[in-house]
Amino acid sequence: MTRMLRTSKRRGSGGTPGGPLDGTPGGTFSGTRHRPVAAARRAVATGVVAVATACALGLGALPATAAPGPDRADTAADADGPGTTGPHATRPDALTRDPASDATSDAASDPASDPAPDPAQDPAPDPVPDRFLTGEAAPDGDPLPLERLFDNRGVSDDTRPGAADFDGRGDSFSAQELRAAGWTPGRTIAVDGAALRWPATAPGRPDNVLADGQSVRLTGRGEALTFLVAGGSRAESRDGAAGTGLVRYRDGSRSPYRLRAPDWRNGPLPTKLLGLPHRNTPDGRRAGTIRLYAVAVPVDRGREVSSVVLPRAGREAGLHVFSLALRSPSNGWTGSWAASTSGYTTVGPWTDRTLRLVVHSSAGGPRTRIRLENTFSPAPVRIGHATVALQGKGAAAAGRPVPLTFGDRAGAELPAGAQQFSDPVGFRVPPDTNLLVSIHLPGTVRALPVHSYTSQTSYLSADGAGDRTGERGGEAYGTALSNWPLLTGVDVAGGPGSVVALGDSITDGERSTPGGNRRWPDLLARRLRDQRDVPRFGVLNHGISGNRVVTDRYPGTGASSVLSGVSAEHRLERDVLAQTGARTVVVFEGVNDIRAGTTADEVIASLKRITATAHERGMRVAVATIAPCGGFFDCTAEAESYRVAINRHIRAGLGLYDAVFDFDAAIRDPDRPDRMLPRFDGGDHLHPNDAGMRAFSEAIDLRRLV
Repeated sequence: MTRMLRTSKRRGSGGTPGGPLDGTPGGTFSGTRHRPVAAARRAVATGVVAVATACALGLGALPATAAPGPDRADTAADADGPGTTGPHATRPDALTRDPASDATSDAASDPASDPAPDPAQDPAPDPVPDRFLTGEAAPDGDPLPLERLFDNRGVSDDTRPGAADFDGRGDSFSAQELRAAGWTPGRTIAVDGAALRWPATAPGRPDNVLADGQSVRLTGRGEALTFLVAGGSRAESRDGAAGTGLVRYRDGSRSPYRLRAPDWRNGPLPTKLLGLPHRNTPDGRRAGTIRLYAVAVPVDRGREVSSVVLPRAGREAGLHVFSLALRSPSNGWTGSWAASTSGYTTVGPWTDRTLRLVVHSSAGGPRTRIRLENTFSPAPVRIGHATVALQGKGAAAAGRPVPLTFGDRAGAELPAGAQQFSDPVGFRVPPDTNLLVSIHLPGTVRALPVHSYTSQTSYLSADGAGDRTGERGGEAYGTALSNWPLLTGVDVAGGPGSVVALGDSITDGERSTPGGNRRWPDLLARRLRDQRDVPRFGVLNHGISGNRVVTDRYPGTGASSVLSGVSAEHRLERDVLAQTGARTVVVFEGVNDIRAGTTADEVIASLKRITATAHERGMRVAVATIAPCGGFFDCTAEAESYRVAINRHIRAGLGLYDAVFDFDAAIRDPDRPDRMLPRFDGGDHLHPNDAGMRAFSEAIDLRRLV
């Protein structure tokens, strides 16, 4: 079998393989290695990509997508038309999360949230002939646009459900419910930096392909290849459908990929891109959440893609592909601030209000853009206007807010599940500075995706106050807001890229000084800025209060008061791999798992899968030991035994992890090693104070981030 293999060197101090093991309190365990990986360790390359797609995401440079083919829907069938771009006086503390203690609580009940197969637990790969992997057995003829290969009718009009048969049983997606979600024919659905295009076909016409080795025309460079898929066949399977395909490059090389499409009726809810409440059947509509998924696979960043061969899964397997696109390279951009979507929850309702969100930059740059995401939402959301400014005092700006545009338009509509970048704007963002991002919501909003805990006060105007995004003063913003709705990122032009902190409430800043920006990722960013030995990375805080490594807290569908996110493993793609300029991830999670009874072996297995996936994408992985929590009400002897076992694994994990940071040693009491030292305790014996946050930051050897 001929496979493209590349060997990549992970750099340590001075580029020398290996490194010291320092077992002192706050010490750093680190190492580097040489590892051959199939098309995985890739240098970030500058790519030339289609400008025409740029308006869809507001990225300035976007992935090439499969060229449009025939079977376009009649424009009269959709008022928005194909190609539409992307798209509240009580204190709104009802946007609740888990209590500050991170105490275990059950997710909101949802009959559709029964346990389903974990996509990380992919069944054993199906046997694939060597000749297929080498491309020798690919279909004859030139690659075709995906639309030319459509051979299945997956969407029907509610009045004519028999016109489509997605799964061989006569069932199909509802065109009306798709439209209500903002998924109109021909519309771009931006996901994790990839501009996927919902098929521009009328209900009852072919709109997807059953993967069986077809060769698809797709050109350009990217950081990953994203498929819009669902599994569905007559032989209903909770596992969905999977197979191995091939990416071909302009230089004649190729690399295999593994694609799994979770089942459209039984796949995991936490990882779905879109959920619809009904399916059409020959006998009418049937209730029950049906799903569509965006699944990303690796590509070689340094090579130009020429075509993609779909998995030879067989038509009976039911691996349906609706769209595919390359994830836009984030060349020239650095992530300066970010927050994870921790859930979807009810608000207000809010009518014609303006949000003024306070966020804190890590890296600075001469130009900026923001990222909005409608994650977990079943409905589109309209953005009237948005601005960015430096914070003055409270809700007041230090200068006139600078307007933002979206594809050269003042506003945008985000379809359900989709994201939207603003166009780059000439607004200089200083490092380590509070910004005001103002967002006008012109309609009535009853639920929104949010980041639940901010350790920061943001602001909200009154109902009917209208667009206040351009106002320098803060008088219109009379309501305090303790959450970040919709906004998930601020990027700056230039810079070396970003480090992602993947964690729970400790990383999120619980018990650090509110408004002080003294979370350990904030302090890490300051250390990076004040030195010259390694690149001055941006630092992106993807901590979620109450989050776990292994199990989901937010159920993945519907409005819920549990806002502790889906598991670290389930959010890895969105919160780490797809982050702007992400080079290294520091994983510091697990205390909420062991407190909830998850075993050490389960946490370790998940850490290994997270690491393998990140390495496959060319990212460096550092893991921090779990800090002590003795004295907190549910940090039991059993939980402590799990913590000790996990930390033992982490400290010995340099053959697996690129670096280990001993956060446990940095703050533990040597006389009572199950507890943190009193000078680091934030008061509840679980969350460290500002001094503890500083100890974490100083336990990181900056050289091991590169």
